[in-house]
Amino acid sequence: MSKKVLIDTNGLMIPGQFGVDIFSELEKLGFDMLLVPRAAVRELEKLSLAGGRDGRAAKIGLSLLSRCSIIEKTGFADDLIANMAVEMNAAVLTNDVELKKRLCSKGVTIVYLRERTHLSI
Repeated sequence: MSKKVLIDTNGLMIPGQFGVDIFSELEKLGFDMLLVPRAAVRELEKLSLAGGRDGRAAKIGLSLLSRCSIIEKTGFADDLIANMAVEMNAAVLTNDVELKKRLCSKGVTIVYLRERTHLSI
């Protein structure tokens, strides 16, 4: 059975910001189906135009999308992620504090950056 993980905008920016290979880390945690909502892709596209550190990290995030499946659903990224995680029984990779609280209240598994060096559940 495949283990699904939804990746939030800031999850895709981790490689550019902290140099952590999220794909090998997710594989170590047993995830083999990597999903990204279209809304997160749009957020990355906007951020990539900003320049600076976040712009560079967003560009790197965009370059990694070929290794993920894009989910074509419309709406606000955090709402989509919270609802899809429950519907699909998927974990979520995010460092967003508010989103983590929402997911926790719904019993969703949260994957996050730990000690700026690796991912943890």
